[in-house]
Amino acid sequence: MTQNNSLSAPCFLVGAERSGTTMLRLMLNGHPQQAWCNEFEFIVDHLKAPGCWPDLQGYYKILDTDRIFQSYNFQVNHQLSYPELVNDFMRQKQVRDRKGQVGATVHRHFDRLLWIWPEARFIHLVRDPRDVAPSCIGMGWAGNVWTGVERWREAEDLWTTLKSKLTSDRYLEVRYELLLQDPEAVLTQICQFLGLSYSAQMLRYPDYTTYDAPDARHAQKWKQTMKKKDVQLVEAKVAHLLVQRGYELSGHEMLSLSSPQKKLLQVQDRLARIQARIRSMGLPLFVADYIIRRLGVEPWQRAMRLRLNALEQAALK
Repeated sequence: MTQNNSLSAPCFLVGAERSGTTMLRLMLNGHPQQAWCNEFEFIVDHLKAPGCWPDLQGYYKILDTDRIFQSYNFQVNHQLSYPELVNDFMRQKQVRDRKGQVGATVHRHFDRLLWIWPEARFIHLVRDPRDVAPSCIGMGWAGNVWTGVERWREAEDLWTTLKSKLTSDRYLEVRYELLLQDPEAVLTQICQFLGLSYSAQMLRYPDYTTYDAPDARHAQKWKQTMKKKDVQLVEAKVAHLLVQRGYELSGHEMLSLSSPQKKLLQVQDRLARIQARIRSMGLPLFVADYIIRRLGVEPWQRAMRLRLNALEQAALK
C-alpha cells in the first residue's frame, strides 16, 4: 500500500443530512484503497474566521463529550496546532484502515474546510428535498416539512457559495436518485474523480452493516407518499433551488404564506421537536437536561452530555 504522506488536498463528501451521505460514505469506505470518516462536523463547527483557530484547551473539552469524535477513539496530540490536529485525525483513520487515501463527510459549515485545506476537493451529493424534509421529521429534527426542508436549503445555499470558489477539477456533483438507479456507473465516475479504479467491494456494505443495497424504488418516494399540502410547503420555500438542482416542480399551485402562517408552522415545529425529545429521552431525563443546561454548571453539563451520548449510541445499535 502506498501511504499518502500529504493531506494537503483531501476530499470531502458534502450535502444535507438525510440526503444519502451515509450510504455513499459506506460505499467509499468499502473501496480497498479509500478510507472515509463519518460526520466530521467537529472540525468546522468551532471555527469563526480564517486563521482564528479555537482555543485548544477548550477544544479538548469539547471533544471529550462529542459522541462522534469519541466513537473514533482518536488520540489527541497536545503538541499540535489546530490545523495539524484535525489533519492528524484524518491521518489516524487512514493508517488504522491501511488505505492509501482518506476523506470525510461534512454536512454543515463545509465552506470552512478551505480555511484548513485550501486545496481540498469535494463530492457534493444532492437529494430531492421533498424526500429530505419528511426524513428530517422522522428523525425528530423538525415538526413539519416547512422547517424540515431548512437543513437542505442551508446546505444547498452553502454549496452554491463554495462551488463558486472552486475550479471544475476540484468538485464532483452527484445526484442521489442516479446513485440508486445505477450505482456502479455513478461510483465509477466518483472513483475516476478520486484517481481510483472502480471496485465491486464498494457495493458489499450490506454484508456488514444494517444498510440495504441501493434500490431505485426509493428514489423520489414523495410522489407516492407525500400530501399535496406538504409538497406545496416545500416548494414554496425552495422552488428556485429545486429547479437549479435539476428537479421538476410538482405542478401544484404555488403557495404564498403569510407571516402568521409561518409563525404557526414554527410554533408547531417547536412543540413537535419537544415531544420527539421526550419520547426518545423520557420525561424525567428531558426535564433534568433542561434544568442543567439553564444552570450552566459545567461538571453537571458534562455528565448529562455523556449520558445522552450513551442513549443516542444505544439507539443506533
